[in-house]
Amino acid sequence: MTSYIIRRLLSLIPTLLGVSIIVFLFLRMIPGDPALALAGEHATEANVERIREQFGLNKPLHEQYFTYMGKVLRGDLGRSILSRRPIMDEIRVRFPATIELSVCALTVALVVGVPAGIISATKRNSIFDNIAMIGSLLGISMPIFWLGLMLNWFFAVQLGWLPSVTRLDAGIELQRITNLLIIDSLLTGNAEALLNAVQHLILPSVALGTIPMAIIARMTRSAMLEVLEQDYVRTARAKGLRERVVIIRHALKNALLPVITIVGLQVGVLLSGAVLTETIFAWPGIGRWLYLSILSRDYPIIQGMALFVTILFLVMNLLVDVSYAMVDPRIRYG
Repeated sequence: MTSYIIRRLLSLIPTLLGVSIIVFLFLRMIPGDPALALAGEHATEANVERIREQFGLNKPLHEQYFTYMGKVLRGDLGRSILSRRPIMDEIRVRFPATIELSVCALTVALVVGVPAGIISATKRNSIFDNIAMIGSLLGISMPIFWLGLMLNWFFAVQLGWLPSVTRLDAGIELQRITNLLIIDSLLTGNAEALLNAVQHLILPSVALGTIPMAIIARMTRSAMLEVLEQDYVRTARAKGLRERVVIIRHALKNALLPVITIVGLQVGVLLSGAVLTETIFAWPGIGRWLYLSILSRDYPIIQGMALFVTILFLVMNLLVDVSYAMVDPRIRYG
């Protein structure tokens, strides 16, 4: 197992190198001049040239790339062109917000998706099965920006039950320790901030978790249907075991591998920054930050986030592969 993990970690190097080259070249191919955007429409040519010189935008592409990668190897993703702040500092501030939203969205997806898939498989072709599969199809089909806007309009604007934007109301004070508001509220014993943070999480979590929930439900149902036809399940029933024991202990455990794969991929998607959800709900995470950076053509942020997101996906894929051996003892890695 250890040698397998080491080989997988070493394989990250060419992948990250390829991603860095592709993103670097594509950004330079986009029409427009970031120096002109930073200086303003009415800036003089001297000011624009000074900005190019300051950020190295007037150097040949290969020199810009090697300069950038030299900084990356030292753990420096550069500075934002607009805010002049180090990108790593921005990630440390914004990533906890994305983690909190992603964990809540994945919790919603698992709590609803896995039981729905199990019940649909055990009650195949029933009314519940048909309703669950139609619901999952709608969940996959609905554009997330439309769902987010509808949830915001109905529950925040029309009913006024839940807040619509940001992570915390302006009048509530909370000592930031981890920048995960729920954890910070628990650590400081701030019940008011805890309740308010949970209320702010509900709408974006439901919007973000709808598509993963639908995918997990359909995959769980498919895997369970295949496992329930196996001989060992029929043997367990023939022994007189309760149906709940047969489903949970014998069927579900062996149906988890494809579900774990889907969950791992969805975690990578969620943690990489749900751009649309964070933008709609003004959530101060890395997804909204990346969206604003693309609009302003902030090269260092886009390049740094591309590498950061790639690392997240690769690490999640590695964790999924390792978890296979934990779920199924028959799997061994040489």
